[in-house]
Amino acid sequence: SSSSSSDEERVSPARVVVIGQGNVALDVARVLAKGKSGLIDTDTPNSVLGVLQGGAAHVSVVGRRGHVQGAFTIKELRELTKLKKEGHDATLIVRKEELDLGMTESSAAELKGATGRPKTRINKLLQDSAVIDDKTPDTAKQIDLRFLMNPIRMEPDDTKNNGDRIGYVVFERTKLEGEPHQQKPVGTSEMETIPADLVLVSIGYRGMPLAGMEELELFDNQKGVVANDHGKVVGENNLFVAGWIKRGPTGIIGTNIADAKDTVGSVLRFIDSDSAQLLETQQPADGSKMTKGRVGLAEYLQREDVEAVDWHQFLKIEAAESDRSRLRSDVQPREKILTVKEMLDVVS
Repeated sequence: SSSSSSDEERVSPARVVVIGQGNVALDVARVLAKGKSGLIDTDTPNSVLGVLQGGAAHVSVVGRRGHVQGAFTIKELRELTKLKKEGHDATLIVRKEELDLGMTESSAAELKGATGRPKTRINKLLQDSAVIDDKTPDTAKQIDLRFLMNPIRMEPDDTKNNGDRIGYVVFERTKLEGEPHQQKPVGTSEMETIPADLVLVSIGYRGMPLAGMEELELFDNQKGVVANDHGKVVGENNLFVAGWIKRGPTGIIGTNIADAKDTVGSVLRFIDSDSAQLLETQQPADGSKMTKGRVGLAEYLQREDVEAVDWHQFLKIEAAESDRSRLRSDVQPREKILTVKEMLDVVS
């Protein structure tokens, strides 16, 4: 009906604060700004689109450091700059004064040389997008990209729900001090309060050791990663790692693909080497021979009564998600199955 259609397109008056300035933080802002109509042809689940409706009226993406130190890449930033042009009724706001405050001598030095080229492109895009004042844009939705703002505390809104809901985030203005690539945000005692109906924290990740790792010197606390050589955990063991716990919280999906291939290569070299004799210490208690490789893994999982989904079963799940009867448009790639139970029902 026209009424339900109107409800789906209604922009929520909610004010959202996203703390952090990595790619995930910018992606969150983009999704909230686009709303259902802007994501209808993606694989965003129907249940999520029903909550998003027309999107959120105001999203602030806030970081402690300057724009030169931001962890986002130009691709994600450019997506935000194109929101209005693409018809999503949303404007990106970047404050010129905050860009100027972050452009210290050390920041300028960080833009020089080959390693500074990506940041130089980001700086230019932000400078081109910046506004001198913060006048209200002519769109229903707004994304504020704020820099040099350190979150100090969250405060309730006493006028709503007896004060048991978030209402504001108090920030302290920071300034950058230090040498190039070593600058730290330092508080200035200048405070700013931003209204917030929802606060999302996207400040990255730091790996933590499992019990016993530190005693065995298997964890690098300085880097927050498991000590490894191309994914092989150091020492006499048959342990391997991949992803952020291997290299730290950096990179994108493509980085993880190369990272995983690197670890798989180490696994294959380990199997073919004399080191694989360590597997002998994990022979089955019943005296049977442990087989290497895929067959051995399948035998082990069956022996331990572990219910696993193999590649062919995964393809069944993928086919079910792509079934045209589930999709809301000819362009939508899939409608994701969201529960493990439903996935197992598909492959059973």
